[in-house]
Amino acid sequence: MAGLSFVLVFIAAYMLVVTLFSFEREDRPRLMALEKKDPVKKGPGFSAIRKKIAIFNKPLAKGPLGRRILKDLNVAQVNISPEEFLLLKEIAMVLLFIVVYPQVTADTMMFWMGLVFVGGYMLPEFWLRSKVQKVKKAMIRELPDTVDLLGLCVNAGLDFMLAIKWVIDKSKDSILMRELNLILQEINVGKPRREALRDLSAKYELTDLSTFSRTLIQADRMGTSIGDALNILSEDMRLARFRRGEQVALKAPLKMLVPLLFFIFPVVAILVGAPILIDFMSSSSLSGNAMFGR
Repeated sequence: MAGLSFVLVFIAAYMLVVTLFSFEREDRPRLMALEKKDPVKKGPGFSAIRKKIAIFNKPLAKGPLGRRILKDLNVAQVNISPEEFLLLKEIAMVLLFIVVYPQVTADTMMFWMGLVFVGGYMLPEFWLRSKVQKVKKAMIRELPDTVDLLGLCVNAGLDFMLAIKWVIDKSKDSILMRELNLILQEINVGKPRREALRDLSAKYELTDLSTFSRTLIQADRMGTSIGDALNILSEDMRLARFRRGEQVALKAPLKMLVPLLFFIFPVVAILVGAPILIDFMSSSSLSGNAMFGR
């Protein structure tokens, strides 16, 4: 009876939280990536079943919640829809419920219900945010070298679009190269260069990437040399990378303090103090035996 009450209260709380989000439909068109389709028809697999089940989450994936999840999924390069991500949260809640069900009683029902709801909802969020941070760090790490290559190509006489194409063809596959390839395809189908660069900076919300897009947009608007703008931008990004390296180096002593206090100092204390303690205990026991013999 307590388990049934737990399930009913949990479903009611979940629906209450979900209904707090607005469900308005977004009429703004959205550019979707082209997917390669297999010409050979396959039977329904796990992906097809997952998509069919996730249809029930379509009302929940509209509005600000769906837009935020879609943006994070695109940044993290995760090829699932917001409805499937919500399904992942629900599966995590069910699994946590199965784990904690033996401990559920009438007195602790509210505590376990909150734990299952919060844990099942936040675990996929933590996983997605970790992937987003990983992608952003890779973008920041690759951007200075890419700007250098673009500046060299433009100074060698190539057009900016040809420089991007050359860098994409000669570089290894990476997240930044995919984004530049997407910009190149968008511009080739008629999208303005300024808008494509502006969308790139808005997608990742990185300071370095925003500076890169803003510099190119400003050079294109003012009619100045893109090569000179890329050279100045390259120097600034190299200096910013050097400063980030200094910040990481300054944080290293603080990060080493915790293992130093809890792992290294106790071992040193044991190595130094153990012989003294053993000698003291043995000498005291010998003196005690001598006094007892007298």
